Amino acid sequence: MHDEEQDEMRNAFRTSRRGFLKGVGVASAATVILPSVGFAQDDKAGTPGLKEIGSGPLEITLKVNGEARKVSVEPRTTLLDALREKLSLTGAKEICDRGSCGGCTVLVDGRSQAGCMTLAIDMQGKEIVTAEGIGKDPKFAPLVDAFCEHDAAQCGFCIPGILVRSAAMLMENPTPTSLQIREGLAGNICRCGTYSKIFDAVEACAKKGGVA
Repeated sequence: MHDEEQDEMRNAFRTSRRGFLKGVGVASAATVILPSVGFAQDDKAGTPGLKEIGSGPLEITLKVNGEARKVSVEPRTTLLDALREKLSLTGAKEICDRGSCGGCTVLVDGRSQAGCMTLAIDMQGKEIVTAEGIGKDPKFAPLVDAFCEHDAAQCGFCIPGILVRSAAMLMENPTPTSLQIREGLAGNICRCGTYSKIFDAVEACAKKGGVA
């Protein structure tokens, strides 16, 4: 294989879905077909339930941490970018940018989701909870307290995503075993490697009744 072909293959592997999303909307004629989100009906397509939007900025409403927030986004804007850049909610972190590290984890309708792999416009009408929301919600106080008591955070950079994922796991399974906790958090990477303390914190919270 020629060097040029090898370089081309390497570059292909480096391409992320978010990089592709950033390319959407560059051309002024580009459009996006989405499930019904309150935009004008696409009569040309003739497909029931589908809408057509252009590539320019749109004003949408996101329900974040119990509050309806209006933001102006492009169709390609990820939920992570909308939260961080438009709403100044910086708990979710941009790390791998490929949905592999868990740093951008948020709750969407009670389930954990990677913000970097989710389009903001798809989140209208859904309940979004960030690490900031978990920190303010009394029902999650036992989990936050357990993280503090077990010194689960070293630098704290990855902890918001881990905290959110832990909350989702405990809501789904209030009494997880040690193995289930490890499996449940397998998608979240801790840069400092304080996994044992994180696992202990989640297990301690579960033994005390978990989250409401």
